[in-house]
Amino acid sequence: MAKKTKKIETPIDQRETFVSIQKNFADSDLSVAEKLKTLYALQQADTEIDKILQLRGELPMEVENLETEIAELKAKAARISEMIEEFGKFITENKLNITECDAQIEKYKSQLENVANSREYDSLNKEIENQGLLRQIAEKHIGEAKERVFDKKNELEVVKEKISIRNEDLKAKKEELATIVESTAKEEEVLRANRDACAAKIDARTMSAYDRIRKSCNNHLAVVSVFNGDSCGGCFNTIAPQRLIDIASNRKMIICEYCGRILVNPDFE
Repeated sequence: MAKKTKKIETPIDQRETFVSIQKNFADSDLSVAEKLKTLYALQQADTEIDKILQLRGELPMEVENLETEIAELKAKAARISEMIEEFGKFITENKLNITECDAQIEKYKSQLENVANSREYDSLNKEIENQGLLRQIAEKHIGEAKERVFDKKNELEVVKEKISIRNEDLKAKKEELATIVESTAKEEEVLRANRDACAAKIDARTMSAYDRIRKSCNNHLAVVSVFNGDSCGGCFNTIAPQRLIDIASNRKMIICEYCGRILVNPDFE
């Protein structure tokens, strides 16, 4: 009994087009005609899904952008609040420094009443002067910090106002998007089920080429029927008569020589 040879699967090349898989297209459990019909049905489902997504327009991206912006604004508000808190701690520390300076000044002043000589007197006055300078520095730091706190609080209010406005925008966009999604949810569910059923019948290599060509085309059409009897339904260039006969036969994959799309029998419509 002859031993069956196992078919070797070559890796899928993401650069593959329908042209490069044309020869192996018939190597499938499905007939070529059935495979072409399935590919066309897949394209039709994807086209209808694209129309639904177009209804949503830029809304999903706008919602995502608003969510990102709000997150960034909240992070900024948190940073400003932290800075205000740090300035508050800095003010408290300097107030304590002033209290300590005042205590030291009072101590040195009381010691002046019991000095034994002029050297000790000069030394105590020098200490009082130094503590006074330290007190002035602390007061200056407090004044500067209070100005920064004032500025940061104003900045925080501006950021909070922006967050409030963006939240209102986000709410409106989400409601608008939800309305559109709800109105098309059932239709989209059916279309995606049909798409999945078609995709399950197509081999991985053909699906890879299909997805790649769809992404590369502005109209996202990878499989098109003959237009107006003699033209490609994708690029609208004229198809040679012999190729039109081959397309009508449904016996092999025919590729548009201009745009690289699969051409199928208009009867599939």
